Amino acid sequence: MKIFVKVMKTLSDSNRVKIIKMLQHKKMCVCEMREALQLAQPTVSKHLKMLEDAGIVASSKNGKWVNYFLTDGARNPYAASILGNLRHWLEDEPEVSELVQKLPFIRREDICGK
Repeated sequence: MKIFVKVMKTLSDSNRVKIIKMLQHKKMCVCEMREALQLAQPTVSKHLKMLEDAGIVASSKNGKWVNYFLTDGARNPYAASILGNLRHWLEDEPEVSELVQKLPFIRREDICGK
């Protein structure tokens, strides 16, 4: 029950849900997410830490960047189920669709290190 509650609490924030929706489309670094969400870097990092702790998001280092991506849910069956459903949910929500439309124009090479 503890793991289930952790996943549900993690998904109770709209910015964390937006991060998941963005990561459905591409791997992203913190600076790209910060740009898309218009949040401070520490805030984005805090959200990512919660998503990682719940087994929803993972990261890997690639040169100077840390790429965040959605997990396959193998570590957490509740996360796997939610990620599968979220793939189909909220696509028509204006906040989500506007965010997804911005993604191709958010390039780490242009914004990181500014």
